[in-house]
Amino acid sequence: MNSKPYFAHPTAIIDEGCNIGSNTKIWHFSHIMPGCIIGSNCNIGQNVVISPGVILGNNVKVQNNVSIYTGVICEDDVFLGPSMVFTNVINPRSAIARKDEYKKTVVKRGVSIGANATIICGITIEDFAFIGAGAVVTKNVKSYALITGNPGRRTGWMSEYGHGLKFDENNRAACPESGQTYLLINEEVKKL
Repeated sequence: MNSKPYFAHPTAIIDEGCNIGSNTKIWHFSHIMPGCIIGSNCNIGQNVVISPGVILGNNVKVQNNVSIYTGVICEDDVFLGPSMVFTNVINPRSAIARKDEYKKTVVKRGVSIGANATIICGITIEDFAFIGAGAVVTKNVKSYALITGNPGRRTGWMSEYGHGLKFDENNRAACPESGQTYLLINEEVKKL
């Protein structure tokens, strides 16, 4: 009988000193390293590595083949798409140790990061931003921004439900699914 509040596939490696919340699932060949904090109701896909000191909030979905390196903090309800990449050193070299130069990367509540996107360290991605598949993000991202391309650029705005927002002449837009209204002022989106 499993006395742990989470599920880990038998091939997963969970190091001592991790704090893993209830109802979290950790799948095949994943490695959770010491000092990680993983919230409740998370899903950690196959072949995921979570390095020491990483913090994941509640209801975080990590798809297959993602490495989350020391310095990364993901708040609640974050989605990390298949094979997306975080970095944690600006100028890595094999022969030079730079563990004291790890940069903090913060992914705020409700952010979605698409498959094969690359997130360069030392930035903050604000609430409900949407990073498109394959984007390379090199600077801070505003709330609700849609970022695509290499280098990543804002190409639109997204609702909390993941729908594109079309702003009218009064700088207002409504999510077609939730009906929630948003206001665009000075290149920033606010939920009304």
